[in-house]
Amino acid sequence: MADSLASTLAPAPDGEVATARAVCRGIARLFARNDIWCLPEMPLRNGRRADLMGVDPKGRVIIVEIKVQRGDLLGDGKWPDYLDHCDRFFWGVPPGLDRGPLESEEYRPDCCGIIVADGYDAEILRPAPLHPLAAARRKVEVERLARAALRRLTVAGDPDCAPWGQSE
Repeated sequence: MADSLASTLAPAPDGEVATARAVCRGIARLFARNDIWCLPEMPLRNGRRADLMGVDPKGRVIIVEIKVQRGDLLGDGKWPDYLDHCDRFFWGVPPGLDRGPLESEEYRPDCCGIIVADGYDAEILRPAPLHPLAAARRKVEVERLARAALRRLTVAGDPDCAPWGQSE
């Protein structure tokens, strides 16, 4: 899981990649304990790619945008594009990252949660408010997520299938 996340972060310094992997792993563990199953690096229909995208037990879609450096956080103007594809949106950050900017109106604390994670676990510092997708939109997002997960599982078991069905 973290390997696909790390591959998209290159050419970031090794420390940043390792930190992103750790944050991803910690969040995945937190989610798994809460019966939320996620997939890293999920392409969205608008051309963006969610760092983590998952589905909770009620079928609600969750997206997590992982940031491990202050500069990356401050320079990210694309994150609002994710909001049309999820019921809940979280920022995922390592323990040492300054979270001050996430409290500003520019980062919309009214609709964004915060998860702090390391390689072993994670904690939700601010729950993400529910902003329900329309039922038809949610159905499309969940089906796309399921198909991407199934394709990845199939290709992991048989790499010769990789050229087929690449429209994740």
